[in-house]
Order: sequence, then structure tokens, then C-alpha cells
Amino acid sequence: QFVAHPNCQQQLLTMWYENLSGLRQQSIAVKFLAVFGVSIGLPFLAIAYWIAPCSKLGRTLRSPFMKFVAHAVSFTIFLGLLVVNASDRFEGVKNLPNETVTDHPKQIFRVKTTQFSWTELLIMKWVLGMIWSECKEIWEEGPREYVVHLWNLLDFGMLSIFVASFTARFMAFLKATEAQQYVDQYVQDDDLNNVTLPPEVAYFTYARNKWLPSDPQIISEGLYAIAVVLSFSRIAYILPANESFGPLQISLGRTVKDIFKFMVIFIMVFLAFMIGMFNLYSYYLGAKYNPAFTTVEESFKTLFWSIFGLSEVISVVLKYDHKFIENIGYVLYGVYNVTMVVVLLNMLIAMINNSYQEIEEDADVEWKFARAKLWLSYFDEGRTLPAPFNLVPSPKSFYYLILRIKMCLIKLCKSKAKNCENDLEMGMLNSKQR
Repeated sequence: QFVAHPNCQQQLLTMWYENLSGLRQQSIAVKFLAVFGVSIGLPFLAIAYWIAPCSKLGRTLRSPFMKFVAHAVSFTIFLGLLVVNASDRFEGVKNLPNETVTDHPKQIFRVKTTQFSWTELLIMKWVLGMIWSECKEIWEEGPREYVVHLWNLLDFGMLSIFVASFTARFMAFLKATEAQQYVDQYVQDDDLNNVTLPPEVAYFTYARNKWLPSDPQIISEGLYAIAVVLSFSRIAYILPANESFGPLQISLGRTVKDIFKFMVIFIMVFLAFMIGMFNLYSYYLGAKYNPAFTTVEESFKTLFWSIFGLSEVISVVLKYDHKFIENIGYVLYGVYNVTMVVVLLNMLIAMINNSYQEIEEDADVEWKFARAKLWLSYFDEGRTLPAPFNLVPSPKSFYYLILRIKMCLIKLCKSKAKNCENDLEMGMLNSKQR
């Protein structure tokens, strides 16, 4: 309530539009045009800031509002690159999993599939820029303060998965390149189909359906899919800036907390029934109409999807006339569905509804507080340019680096001088004692 007070909000607005006092009184249309101008001219603004960071334009770009707009635009471009990178497969892939395509008969198939496209190279540059931004934030705030904010953990996880994905893809590319070098050096025939290659080389000529499950390229594609999902979920960070979407984002965040609380009870009940049903049906592998509950994996799948009504009652039926086991299976499966679907899920819905009502009753205060937290993250000096423009150091960065080196040298000289004085005093005391 203190932060949402009109006087506090007035002061925060003044700081938010620092060096942009004329923009504060403008209409939404004018502000939208300003944001559109920054979106179009972001590369040129970055170049201007590199050249003259202390000019009037540099001071304007250092205002919290302009920093927020620049970072939001940069992240929007990053999401656009993720979409463009998948656009060539919107209507389906050109070759099936059992087909290989090469540019010439002597080319290794995997050399063609593991090459990075121009969109992937741009995505890598953006990821490097965001990693550098996170490193600077950890340096300025400290690891303890960095971990406190959940958005930082999301960023750390997202960037780590991107790095792991591109690293696995790069390793697959290196292995395929080594195989291609072997072919270029030792194989004289122009068609690889007529040549018997070593197993480690021949593997990289196979189609996708013959790849190992632990293939680096398969792992890379799986990790990349997770990173893309986390990237789009990062949009929720900037939603508190808008009066319409802010309360919804706060409700969503509170809902996630409720789900984590609920997961403790959910996992306890789920594990109890999963182990119980597995113990009941593990001896009947191959003696059921479907493999449900015969292994731990099948038990997990059956019970999990039954929450959404995607499992059948035939999962507990045996081919043999063991009615006692079947009846216990019916009872346990029925109790599980009543407990999970009727009781626990409805309890979760009630918790979510309660949290939403609490926020809705005080939506204005909740939104202003969340917006203030978002604004405060852009009030600090530094991190003016977004990724990937922050990878190029500005003259101001060199100036600060020289100042820090100078301060370190001064401290080092002072400490050495102090040590010399202490040694001299100790020597004089020892001589007096003698």
C-alpha cells in the first residue's frame, strides 16, 4: 500500500521518464510511435551510444523507460528469430526420417544436417549477449541477491539449456566433419554407396531412423525445444508494465505457487498408488490386455494420463481368471480416480480461485506494486544496451576499466607501503630490545 500510494507512484513516474519529461504527458499513440521508432532504429541507436555515450542521445538511452523499451524490443526480435528458425518446417520437412539428402555423392549426410543456419547463428549471438548481461547482474548484485529473484533462475535455466543444446549440436558437427575428412582423404570412389566405411564413419551417413538414442543431435533438438518454451514464458516478466495484463500475470504467479504447494500432496498420493498397482500387476507381464502397471514406467503413464480421462478401465483386467487380483485392481484404481480427480483437483481449483479473488479484490494495489518492482530493475546505472549489442564494449566501458585498474594499483601500492612501514617498525623494535 505504501508503494501504491499516489505520492510514491508520482515519484516513480518521474524517475521512470528521466530525461524524457515531454513524453510523459503524451498520448498512448505518441508513446507507441516512440516505441516503434526505437524498434526500427535500435541498431543505429546502439552505434550512436557506442560512439558518444555521454551525449544527449546517450543520456536519453540511459533513461529507465528507454532501457525497458530497448530490452523489450531486443527480446521480441529474439523470439521472432526462434519462430523464423522453425518456419521452414511449418508445412513439413523435405526429407523423411528414413531418407538422406546430400549436395554431392561423396558428401556425408550428417555434415549437411548439423550445419548451423543463419538464424541459429543470430540466436547464438543473442544468447551470448543475454549470458553477458546475467554475468554483469551477478557481479553487481551478488550471487545471493541474484538467486532470490525467480525470474533470474528462469533466465539462468533457459540460457544454460540453450548453451547445452548448441554445444551438443556443435559436437555432432565436429564428429560429422571428422568423418567427412576421412572420406575425402582415404576414399577414392565418388559414390559412398559402393564403399565399405569404418563403423564410426558409416554411422554419419545413416538416415535419422538409424541414429542412436544418445546421438548429440537428438539431444540438442530436445534441449532446444525446452529452451524455446522457457523463452516464450519469459514474456510474462514485462506484463506488469501494462494495466490490463499486469493483474493477470500476478494471478498466474500466485497460481504457480499454489500448484507447488499442492504438488506435495499430489506426489505423495500418486507414488502410493503407483507402487501399489505395480506390486499388484508386476507378475502379469504379457498376461494383460494392455501393459499398464506391469512396469514402473507403464504405471506412471497410466496413472498420470488417467487424471485427464485418457486411460481405460481395461488397464486392470487380466487374461487369466484371477478375480481376486482384478477386484483389488478395480478398487484401487477407482479409489485413485476419486481421490485425484474428484478431491485433489477440485481442491486445487478452489485454491487457485481463492488466490485469484484475493488479487482481484486489491488488483490496483497489487499491480502498482508489481510494476514498481519492474521499474526498479531499470533504475540502476548500467546495462543500457540490450543483447546482442552489449557484447561490443563502449568507450565508457574502457574508461571504467582503466579507472578500476588504477584503483587496484593504488590499493596495491598502499598495501605494499604499509607492509614496508610495519617491517621497518618491527626492525627498530627488535634492535632496541637487543
